[in-house]
Amino acid sequence: MIGYITLGSNDVVKAAKFYDPLFEILGASRVYDYDSYVAWATDGEPVIFSITSPFNGEAATFGNGTMIALSVASEQQVNLLHEKAISLGAVNEGEPGERAGGYYCAYFRDLDGNKLNFHVKPKNS
Repeated sequence: MIGYITLGSNDVVKAAKFYDPLFEILGASRVYDYDSYVAWATDGEPVIFSITSPFNGEAATFGNGTMIALSVASEQQVNLLHEKAISLGAVNEGEPGERAGGYYCAYFRDLDGNKLNFHVKPKNS
């Protein structure tokens, strides 16, 4: 259902350095690498995650109430990725733990203030 996800950034180079080690843990690598646009994907997956300078030349801003959730393989991977994001300068928006519906999640804001989470689907879904 999702083709790609794009987040605006005011410093694409700095943002890419933030996301590279996180996506490395997930087995994703850069599929596009330009001055104003960088994107990652895993082998064989059609969905990409990208960052870009806004096309209109104005400052990138995050959306209030907007969040991107990235599925991962295990609770241990949620913990590892959240810890890594924080060590790279992300702001903690919710420690790893079980949430409503049985999801195990951890939340953070990236260097541009975008809210993301890593999560594992409930075992019974």
